[in-house]
Amino acid sequence: MIAKMKKLTFLIYYKEYERFLEELRDLGVVHVVEKQHGYMDSDLQSVVQRISVYKNTIQDMRMRAGSKLSEQVNKEANGEDIISRYEQLLATLQNVIQKQTIVAKEYAQMEVWGSFEWKSINRLSEVGWEVNFFSCLDRQFDESWIKDYNAVVINSKGGKIYFITISKTPVELEVESVQLPSKDLMELAEEKKALDIKLEECKSELVDFSAANCTSLSYCLSKLQESLELNKVKLSGESMAQGHLLLMEGWIPAENGGTVEEFLKNKDVYYEIRDAVKEDNAPIKFKNGAFSKMYEVITRMYGMPEYGEFDPTPLIAPFFTLFFAFCVGDAGYGLILILLGAYLKSKVGKSMKGMMNLVMTLGGATTILGTIFGTFFGVNLLEVNWPWIETLKQYMVSSDSLMYLSLAIGVIHIIIAMTVKAICSTVRYGFKNSLSEWGWLLCVVGFVATGGLMYLERITPEIANTAFIVIGGISAIGIFILNDIRRNIFINIGAGVWDTYNMATGLVGDVLSYIRLYALGLAGAMLGMVFNQLAFMIDINIPGLEIVGDVITWIICCIILVFGHALNIAMSCLSGFVHPLRLTFVEYFKNSGYSGKGEAYKPFATIDNNKE
Repeated sequence: MIAKMKKLTFLIYYKEYERFLEELRDLGVVHVVEKQHGYMDSDLQSVVQRISVYKNTIQDMRMRAGSKLSEQVNKEANGEDIISRYEQLLATLQNVIQKQTIVAKEYAQMEVWGSFEWKSINRLSEVGWEVNFFSCLDRQFDESWIKDYNAVVINSKGGKIYFITISKTPVELEVESVQLPSKDLMELAEEKKALDIKLEECKSELVDFSAANCTSLSYCLSKLQESLELNKVKLSGESMAQGHLLLMEGWIPAENGGTVEEFLKNKDVYYEIRDAVKEDNAPIKFKNGAFSKMYEVITRMYGMPEYGEFDPTPLIAPFFTLFFAFCVGDAGYGLILILLGAYLKSKVGKSMKGMMNLVMTLGGATTILGTIFGTFFGVNLLEVNWPWIETLKQYMVSSDSLMYLSLAIGVIHIIIAMTVKAICSTVRYGFKNSLSEWGWLLCVVGFVATGGLMYLERITPEIANTAFIVIGGISAIGIFILNDIRRNIFINIGAGVWDTYNMATGLVGDVLSYIRLYALGLAGAMLGMVFNQLAFMIDINIPGLEIVGDVITWIICCIILVFGHALNIAMSCLSGFVHPLRLTFVEYFKNSGYSGKGEAYKPFATIDNNKE
């Protein structure tokens, strides 16, 4: 649900403005309305640029730290010092990499010539003999060079010949003359080894520094963002009385109204507090129970509801859980998710514990629904004769019924969405302006209920036909005649016809979209079954070493099972998140009229006293 909000209006003397804002920030519950003035001073621009640098550095540090990331925060740390030191370490690393690249290139050049000492070459040069290095294609080498220039072939590699000439006069050949590095192969090898060790040391130092300081830098980023928010709020004051007074507006949750009023009574500030109305478009603060709270992240992904609108989270929560469990549909995979969530919850920080609770909840739902579907790590429980499973078989559903179940769930989900739309429209615009929504709701619910009762033979076809006529007639009044009581009746009829076309084509497509739940669940079960069959098809027989063959068989079998089911779990969970998200965002939100254009409640507070 959406928390009730109160609107605040402040009138502050300009000399008290900054001190009042700092005290208001320490209070940590007021959402200040930030007004755009169309400009940003140089100080504000500098803060924005530094925030960008902080974010990029933190992202890079997190990637380097990996699982070594420390959760400890040093609140006295200086963000600029951390970034400066990190950039120094990066520069050192890049310098080593550059040197390593050069040495590796020189080593590759020298490697084809083998190991020799430049001292020997220099001694020859001192006594008048000149040594030149050449390379050419095999077909270009002339055997006469051996006699004429004392040519010596050093190496032949990749269709090329590497050779030297030793002569007392300069040698000019129509082949490539090679300029070699000034260090011999042994020196380059030692330098290459030293640089490899230095590179690992730099990488290790960078990882350790990132792991130890990334969380502290994140805290510094939050403080920098606080500074930005404070400056933006300072610019939000509307100048009045020739600049002597500043007018500000804000919002607080109704539950914090007493605290804020007590705070303002002790200040030299004129203020006014009143209850927010739906026309105010107040910021949204969720106030949900523990179960629904885990799914608020899904609502936020699409967009916040408007004030006075219906919070979709309590309805998203059970259906998203059901859809996820339907898509994964394996009791064994559900148990893995529960264990994985419980393990990670003990390892992650406080901010991620809520996400791990969601993983365990989805795992629990998957375990229950997977048991009902009769699937356990790809094994069809309806076909096995395990003693402990016999009592559960009476509660299991065959795969033939799952398609109809998925369609039934889709019909119910869409009907609930249409009900929400009709109720919200009535609350916001009045019953007279919502007759079209109620007409469509009556039409869909009435036709589905009548058709269902006739299919179950609870009513006769004659009664059903009469019910269809009555329900259709009443619905048509709202759909075609009273869809907008302020318009001409003929315009309403035309609009109703167009609306009928859109509803008829849209609803059919929307309902059929829910078949994906059945298809994904079936695909996951079949893939799990295939991995089981592949694993137990392995049979390695080594004559005379039957025990060894059995051990190898079981090792390969376990590898296939672990790898196959791990891959299937990953794929099932991915589809179990994406497709329920699509059914929620497209089918449900479209039919419920949800727009997601609201603004989230964001209290003006420091990182240490944020009440949200």
